[in-house]
Amino acid sequence: MRKYILIFSVILIHQNISAQFLMRHKTTTPHAVDSLDLQYYSSKKNGWAAAGQVIGLNLGVWAFDRYVQKADFAYIGFNSIKKNLENGFYWDNDQLGTNMFLHPYHGNLYYNSARSRGYNYWESGAFALGGSAMWELFMENEHPSINDIIATPIGGMAIGEVFYRGSDMILDDRKRGGERVRREVLAFLVAPTRGLTRLINGDAWKVRPSSGRQFGIPEISVEISAGVRVLEIQDEILDKGVGFGTLFSAEYGDRYDGENSKPFDYFTMRASLNVQASQPLLGQINIIGRLWAAELIDNSKDYFNIGIYQHFDYYDSDTISSVSNEIPYKMATPAAFGVGLIHKSKRFADWDFNSYAHINGILLGATLSDHYKVSERNYNLASGFGWKTGINISYKDKIGVSWLYEGYRLYTWKGYPEGTDLATVDYNELNAQGDKSNATFNTSSLRVDLKLRDQWYLTGIGSFYRRSTHYKYFDSVYSKTGEGKLMLTYKF
Repeated sequence: MRKYILIFSVILIHQNISAQFLMRHKTTTPHAVDSLDLQYYSSKKNGWAAAGQVIGLNLGVWAFDRYVQKADFAYIGFNSIKKNLENGFYWDNDQLGTNMFLHPYHGNLYYNSARSRGYNYWESGAFALGGSAMWELFMENEHPSINDIIATPIGGMAIGEVFYRGSDMILDDRKRGGERVRREVLAFLVAPTRGLTRLINGDAWKVRPSSGRQFGIPEISVEISAGVRVLEIQDEILDKGVGFGTLFSAEYGDRYDGENSKPFDYFTMRASLNVQASQPLLGQINIIGRLWAAELIDNSKDYFNIGIYQHFDYYDSDTISSVSNEIPYKMATPAAFGVGLIHKSKRFADWDFNSYAHINGILLGATLSDHYKVSERNYNLASGFGWKTGINISYKDKIGVSWLYEGYRLYTWKGYPEGTDLATVDYNELNAQGDKSNATFNTSSLRVDLKLRDQWYLTGIGSFYRRSTHYKYFDSVYSKTGEGKLMLTYKF
């Protein structure tokens, strides 16, 4: 059970540094999917049950908001529905964590309601879109949200497939007794709507001759780091804070398999949790999932493959202290897709050298604003493009160095009229992405891992964040932030 607990821990909490592990230790021994399981899942489609679960989920959340929370937005009726249909979609003003993480997480629940009933990645995404549309149009008395109808289903597909495959690794229909209960509970926590489906259709207690794993056992690597974190904003006034940071990382599948092209047969997930004064607990999430791949070169010297990837990125910080009273950065891209290349050099016996590069289009993104502070929002909504590149070099699994560079170019197209007093405006009727502007957010990191003994490593990470925002009606703003981490890493 140890490896399943580890996978659950990573997935439940959701690093930083690279899209690929620096020195990869394989937690599992790969096994192909059982033919009995393939046959079983190929006959599970039930659209009415999936739709019913999506609808029931929305009704359940609404009832909690209405009768327990007594939230103003949950007092709905025919008049509110008519108003929503007549007025159409607006840009909303919820905080970054709500719009860019919690909404995609909710989309994952829609997604897995269908995924657990035999639908594939794309089909399950349609159910997530339907669930989001139902909520926006019928379950609130506020304007339907443009950003939510994008972030919820698309971000939900990325998070949902990661959770679905994580739960698949935990489940084993051959087990009985206490171990079976533990696996079912753990899988339920990872993918709640899949767990609910298994309870409804009886799979939670049904014993079968095969494991029931839809994907067999792929290559999986997991590592956890913990240690000291220093965050420093470099402005006219130097402001820095010290705290405790943790990093969780998972790599699923074979990065060098260009023939395995089902969505998310290969993905990486990185996340950071921080215990630091004034800083958000959830500091970062990165998911890169491969949708399709093809081999370009595979000879005695080099390997190259090309793929189509989905990206989910989330970076969050808050004011370090009253010394500067400045927020270092905020950035998110819950809906992004693009092209990626992976390379491995076979020229060295004791050295491992691999690299990657991605370029993607961003349908919906968010970046910190210096002026738009309306209701709970202090960021601009935007779209644009991004890029990622990295290099990993290691020697005999003893020492490794990795370098990462990411860039995001985001455009806020629909601003508010010049001269608008944001302090007095009715934010429910504002309908703006934020300040009309364009912003560039860059992050670069250098990581060194030194083996201490067995699977323990000393890890040092230095990261640099740079933001430049060019406003139409205000002066441009530049900011630089440094981050240092000294941590102990365990590679499972």
